[in-house]
Amino acid sequence: MRIVERPSPNHGARRDGAAIDMLVLHYTGMTSAAAALERLCDPRADVSAHYLIDMHGIVYRLVAEERRAWHAGVAYWAGERDVNSRSIGIELANPGHDLGYPDFPAAQMEALVELAHGILARHPIPPQRVLAHSDVAPARKIDPGEKFDWRALARAGVGWWPVPSTRPPSPAPAPVDLAEVQRALAAFGYAIEPTGIADDQTATVVTAFQRHFRPARVDGVADAETAALALETGKFRAAIA
Repeated sequence: MRIVERPSPNHGARRDGAAIDMLVLHYTGMTSAAAALERLCDPRADVSAHYLIDMHGIVYRLVAEERRAWHAGVAYWAGERDVNSRSIGIELANPGHDLGYPDFPAAQMEALVELAHGILARHPIPPQRVLAHSDVAPARKIDPGEKFDWRALARAGVGWWPVPSTRPPSPAPAPVDLAEVQRALAAFGYAIEPTGIADDQTATVVTAFQRHFRPARVDGVADAETAALALETGKFRAAIA
């Protein structure tokens, strides 16, 4: 893996001695890696990340890991609102949904796996806290999006992927208990209140969950498949508690 030093001035101290226990993945949403680097290193932009990986797999280091980069913005995960102070942020060069949204190339994904393994070796980041920007800011962000291969990343030892029960399907499946799904999503870390109602917050969070864990259909509806995957997050948390 090739790492190029490209220091950004946009960083600060991690607040209140916060420990690093999250890894947040983004796409750049810009026409090129060069354009994204210019913005991430522009002191007028007030944005940065710790690393950027271009589509050829070249890794740029912008901010030292011990410093607080400015990548997550207004965000929330599992009770934490200052996600920047608790996380490492990685930008993947990809023009995003508004500019064609190509696949993430193999070279880029391979570099990400290698980089992430090093980060996980240096910091106690649990698998369930390897997250999308859309997970921690579901009302604002959709990156890295449904084309990002979270399953392959988890198989490579970075993050977690839910495996629903293999019980044979019932001829008359039970209706989805929406409040139970909401509670599972909240317990996993999402910003959602268990109202039992298919309200706007639920559609927003379910959409983010689907982008990460059910990318084949992202519609914001807590259907039976989405519910089963969401409930697996609770089993996973119980297993590691």
